[in-house]
Amino acid sequence: MSDFGGELVRLMAERGVGVRQLARACYVNPGHISNIRNGKDRPSPELAGVIDKYLGAGGHLTALASRRPSPARASRVAEALEVTASGGQGGMDAAADGLADLVGHYAHVIAVSPSAAVYDEILGARTFAGTLLERGSPAGRPVLSVTAGWLSSLLAVSAADLGDHASAVVWCADAARRGTEARHPELAGWAALTRSMIAWYQGDAARSEAAASRGLSVTAKGTAAYARLASQQMRCAAMLGDTAGMTAARHNAADALGSLPSSAGTSGVFSVVRAEDPPYTATSLLVAGRPAEAAAMTRRIIATAYPPSGEMPTRYARTLLILALAAAGSGDADEAAAAGTAALAAGRVVWPTMVLAGRLDKALTGQAPGSAHTKDFRAALADAETRLALPASGGAAGE
Repeated sequence: MSDFGGELVRLMAERGVGVRQLARACYVNPGHISNIRNGKDRPSPELAGVIDKYLGAGGHLTALASRRPSPARASRVAEALEVTASGGQGGMDAAADGLADLVGHYAHVIAVSPSAAVYDEILGARTFAGTLLERGSPAGRPVLSVTAGWLSSLLAVSAADLGDHASAVVWCADAARRGTEARHPELAGWAALTRSMIAWYQGDAARSEAAASRGLSVTAKGTAAYARLASQQMRCAAMLGDTAGMTAARHNAADALGSLPSSAGTSGVFSVVRAEDPPYTATSLLVAGRPAEAAAMTRRIIATAYPPSGEMPTRYARTLLILALAAAGSGDADEAAAAGTAALAAGRVVWPTMVLAGRLDKALTGQAPGSAHTKDFRAALADAETRLALPASGGAAGE
């Protein structure tokens, strides 16, 4: 239990305030209050201030919420690598192997549960990779440089999810440089995709398309990065109103999917979902003004690509929000609000999810501002804003 959580439990007991009562007073879900009490979630400074005032804590809870989380957990990865690396060249080789294994581990973790704490863990591993590059022999440098590049790419994705775009761009540049050094062009492709995704969610389709095109020019066909970049180029063309370009990009993306080897990953951030249509096709149809087609396709994706149980990746919430936006575009505000509310309850909230949720909020406010479903969505959106895990330094959190 966190210091904040423990003090919250004590004060609620003293005041005779229950979880649901406090949740209603703060306009958040009871589950979020429960998670704060047991240390699973940290309150935003704003929510901490509201709780502090309601419970009459005199600023004590606000002060506890402003403390940085203990770095002990984040340091364990680097500590384990340091211990492993002791004992000469054999230990250093073992540590390098451990770093390579961490790439796959964190590629899955940040796909389903990104957070500032996970970012710090990856940063510790990337820092240690730099140390090994300085210590290691020239013969092992290319392989270790590729691992460092993958870790930088993970940091870029993680920073983008947290809304820290400046850090993401720096890590993208490092990943691309490592890929060039080690002649591993796929790293540059993933870095270009991260840059393109940031620009797309910021609403800058031209900059997004330019980044995707650069990535395609350096990435080999038959890789997940190439397939994702081709799909990203499709929705950039849709946003730019380039119908011919959208169609051409869709054919290229479908061809790229067909060229993937059976060994290509289908989970984690360095992967692409195998489906009847390329990724982002439904989004492209929505942006192109074809919401009914987008809604039908999104329903098929939800039914086939996401199992009813298990840990959902963060892209599942974005898929639900595309369905919600498509429903809103078709005039069904109730389905839109219901799908949007489900999206915000589907898992950890990341910056791109909040961007789409903000767009849905504008659509619902214009269509059915007084409906019960719209009010439920707005309450879910307010709660989600308290669960956006930004780094301590802050950063942009939307358009």
